[in-house]
Amino acid sequence: MATEVQTTNINTPAWVVHKAKEDFKLEEITLDEMQDHELLIEMLYSGICHTDIVFQTGALNICPYPACLGHEGAGIVRAIGSNANRPDLKIGDKVLLSINYCKECKFCKDDHPADCIHGTRLHLTGVRPDGTTAAKLKGTDTSVSFHFFGQSSFAKWSFVQEMCCVKVPEGVKDEDIPFLAAMGCGYQTGAGTVENILKPEPDSSIVIFGLGTVGLTALMAAKYMGVKRIIGVDIFDHKMPLAKELGATDTINSKSVDDIVKHIKDLTDGGVDYAVDCTGVPAVIENMLNMLAMRGTAATVGVPPTGAKINIDPLVFLLGSRGYKGCREGDSNPPVYIPHLCRLQRDGKFPVEKLCRVYDYKDIEQALHDLHDGKVTKPVIKW
Repeated sequence: MATEVQTTNINTPAWVVHKAKEDFKLEEITLDEMQDHELLIEMLYSGICHTDIVFQTGALNICPYPACLGHEGAGIVRAIGSNANRPDLKIGDKVLLSINYCKECKFCKDDHPADCIHGTRLHLTGVRPDGTTAAKLKGTDTSVSFHFFGQSSFAKWSFVQEMCCVKVPEGVKDEDIPFLAAMGCGYQTGAGTVENILKPEPDSSIVIFGLGTVGLTALMAAKYMGVKRIIGVDIFDHKMPLAKELGATDTINSKSVDDIVKHIKDLTDGGVDYAVDCTGVPAVIENMLNMLAMRGTAATVGVPPTGAKINIDPLVFLLGSRGYKGCREGDSNPPVYIPHLCRLQRDGKFPVEKLCRVYDYKDIEQALHDLHDGKVTKPVIKW
């Protein structure tokens, strides 16, 4: 095992959720021993994603408490397990952390790791692939669910699954790394939905519902691809100027129009070619599906409530040759797609830095308040 630092009994500060709906609490946890297929990562930054809040509040009851969340990490490789098949990485490399996947199922082998059949277990249950957790509250026998998305970036030090690590490309400046932390989830989800799944043509139109991190990165991707008409929709006026700055040709506060379906059909001469919902709200999804043009395609990206139902008229979809897709992580193959997005950011074509504000790790509650109040789009904590 190549190592320069201790890889057993590591004490680290970490933000821990003890029960559903409780605030994050800064704790000292102890990581027992790095496994041979893991890397020891010293976190530099972590984005805060809506999914972290979903698990904090218990809206999805999959990961047992207490739990250390976080899945948009950026850090430094400090040790590499002897069975980690990562010849591209060496100690001291800076990495962005993304999804975990098995490498063996048919979807992983076909370069669709976001659809790994073991993804839910590997991401959301708070354990390693072998069912263990490395973490305990310091000085106790209380286990902490760790390894969230294979990384748990809400800890200063973490044992990270080998497939989660993407080397920061050459030419990326250190001062830009905090703005890239969310490449592994939010950014690739939004941009990938447009670039990898919908693939709109330059003379087409696209509407994006929900102008948070995912919606705005989808908008940036549409701008990069030269889409002729890009419509951003939200319920908050303060989000509209940034959407315009990033490339929206039209912005609409859906609360200010009587019939959003008719309004967008009128804007697009009968219907929109492509549509993305980042809200997960069933009524918004239904409206989105009802405004599609002939051969139009819509994608659901935002997570709807468990058990939610929507109504679709199958005859309308048949006669209109319409499509509706579910999308996870933008169908990204992270080792390929994340470096692509990093290069776009470097070249000024994917300005995610405009979404970010960096907070000291001790100020996570302020970051969450600012996110809730709409003062920041992508909060990033600095370890």
